[in-house]
Amino acid sequence: MTAVRTDELSTPAATTPTDEGLREPRFLGSRERSRVLSIGIRFAVPVLLVAVWQLASSRGWLDPEILASPSSVITAAEELWESGQLTEFLAASARRAALGVSLGVTIGLVLGVLSGISALGEEVIDPTMQMYRAVPFLALVPLLLSWFGVGEGFKIILIAVSAVAPMYAYTYLGVRGVDRKVVEAARGYGLSGIRLVWSVILPSALPNILMALRICLSVSLTGLIAAEQIGTTTGIGYLVALSQQYFRNDYMVLCIVLYAVIGVLIDLGIRLLERVSMPWRSGVASR
Repeated sequence: MTAVRTDELSTPAATTPTDEGLREPRFLGSRERSRVLSIGIRFAVPVLLVAVWQLASSRGWLDPEILASPSSVITAAEELWESGQLTEFLAASARRAALGVSLGVTIGLVLGVLSGISALGEEVIDPTMQMYRAVPFLALVPLLLSWFGVGEGFKIILIAVSAVAPMYAYTYLGVRGVDRKVVEAARGYGLSGIRLVWSVILPSALPNILMALRICLSVSLTGLIAAEQIGTTTGIGYLVALSQQYFRNDYMVLCIVLYAVIGVLIDLGIRLLERVSMPWRSGVASR
C-alpha cells in the first residue's frame, strides 16, 4: 500500500471577499431629531393656515358674516374670559366628558375582553354589540331623554354611549390578536383568570386599546356637543347654541377653535401615555 504524499493533495484555494461592490450598510436605527425642530414641523401647517386666514380677512377676501377673522375670535375669547364664562363653560364640559368617557370606556373594555378571551363570551356579547355599533348613537337621543330627562345624567349617559362601541371593537380585536403561545406559556406558569388578563392579555393588546381611547375621546366630543345643546346653560355646546341663536359668528368659530385645541391636547396626552407604557414603539417611525 503506497502512502499518499501530502504535497499531492489538492486543496481548494481560499476565497477572500473583495472590497469591490461593497458599501457601508444604511443606518437602520432611529436618529433623534431636535425637539424644537419637531415642534416647529408639527405646528407649521396650522400656523400657516391661520396666517392665510388672517390675510384673507384683512384684505376683505372673506366676508366676516361668513367667517370671522382671527382677531375677532381672539376678541370674543377675551370677552368670555373677562366675564368668567369661558372657564365656567370649559370646566363644565370637561367634567361631563370625563365622567361619560370613563363610564363608556370601562364598559367597552370589559365587554371587549370578555368577548375576546372566551368563545361563550363572543357568542353572547358580540352579536348584540355589532347591532349596537350599527346604530348611530345620536339616534338614541330621544330615547335617552325619555328615560333620564334633560339633567346631567342624560348628558353623561349620552357621552358614555358614544364611547362604548369603538372601545369594544378595538379591545376585541386587540385581545384576539394576542399570540396564543404567549397565553399558553403564561398559563404554564400558573397564571389564570384576572391575573392572566391583567398581566399578559391587556399589555399585549395595549396598542389597540390606546387607539380605541383616542377614538373614544374624539367621538365623545360629538356626544358632548349634542348633550350640551339640550337643557343646559353651561358648556361649550351651550355656547354653540348661543352663537347660532344670536348670529355671533365669532363665538361659533371660537367654539370650533376650542374643540380643535381639545383634540390636540387629547392627542398629546395619548402620545405621552404611549411613550410611557410602550417605549419600544418610539423607534418604529423613520426620521
